[in-house]
Amino acid sequence: MTNEILKITLVQTDLIWENPQENLKALEEFLTPLPNDTDVVVLPEMFTTGFSMNAENISSTWTSENKILHWLQQKARQYNAAFTGTIPVRDKNHFYNRLLWVEPDGNCQFYDKRHTFSFAGEDKVYSKGDNKLLIHWRGWRICPLICYDLRFPVWSRNRINNDTADYDLLIYVANWPSVRNYPWRQLLIARSIENVSYVAGCNRIGTDANGHEYSGHSMVIDFKGEIITQTSENISTLLTATCDFKELQNFRNKFPALRDSDTFRIE
Repeated sequence: MTNEILKITLVQTDLIWENPQENLKALEEFLTPLPNDTDVVVLPEMFTTGFSMNAENISSTWTSENKILHWLQQKARQYNAAFTGTIPVRDKNHFYNRLLWVEPDGNCQFYDKRHTFSFAGEDKVYSKGDNKLLIHWRGWRICPLICYDLRFPVWSRNRINNDTADYDLLIYVANWPSVRNYPWRQLLIARSIENVSYVAGCNRIGTDANGHEYSGHSMVIDFKGEIITQTSENISTLLTATCDFKELQNFRNKFPALRDSDTFRIE
């Protein structure tokens, strides 16, 4: 059964450099006023460490006993919502910038960032993923992606299968520097228009140990490219928006652009 209304909450906050324990402690307090009727809670990219290339020291081993996974499972149960965000992990002989999607029953799915940010040397530290994650949650189809993925529309592309779109909500979790605020806003809007989908972009604030400044500008955009809600600059906040499934379907039926889209193969 589909929830006609899906509430999504973006967590825009500063991050403590390379300190998972302190970040989880700060988030614990920050989440206290979280609405108890939200459906999805989105944390920034690398929400336990900041965007660090010091993978050897900050990555946690990927097992069922992973402490951050357990924390997310506890939060998902507590708030009866799906939680998502990325953490650096060591899986076998590789490091990954891994997005976790955790539901109240403890179920976890993950996606490894495909487009590692070579400008910062991420490609030399973290291995690339090659599988897109498509979630079915409370009747909605959701595709969560990571930061630099935003610049690659082919990977983000919505497709039609058996007259049904791959997703209804596209999520980007990010550590997107303020020097590139304009592309952040424009690309999020473009992804919503071309994919006829709701889009949510969750970004951090503050300054990291490398001197990179982040001013947030988290936002939720509807399927026509119109901003539903957005945060003020450099403010820690919980931003909640409402997505309406019936409005989305009505628009797709009236303007069936997805049905006319090209077929292609990603290699």
